[in-house]
Amino acid sequence: MDDDAAVLDAAADRLESLAARTTAGSWQLTGLLASRPEVVARFGDGSTEHVAEARARTGEWIATLSPALAAPLVAWLRAATPTPEALAVARALLA
Repeated sequence: MDDDAAVLDAAADRLESLAARTTAGSWQLTGLLASRPEVVARFGDGSTEHVAEARARTGEWIATLSPALAAPLVAWLRAATPTPEALAVARALLA
């Protein structure tokens, strides 16, 4: 395995590990205050769990990049050709 492929694989491993220990569910914003929305995980049984409190401009970003994105991103990293773009994503995940 060459170095670039190892970087992609290491990033996939790290992302998979992080997602496994993070709150699952559908992450959504709910309002606490106008400037500090709450990110909440909603589960299939109707229950919820607080994930984070965020600033108004970052809450949507946090909710969008929930662990639900991990599995497809891990699959892409494992199948990716080591292009500059794929390596940039992998290196950012490993930073």
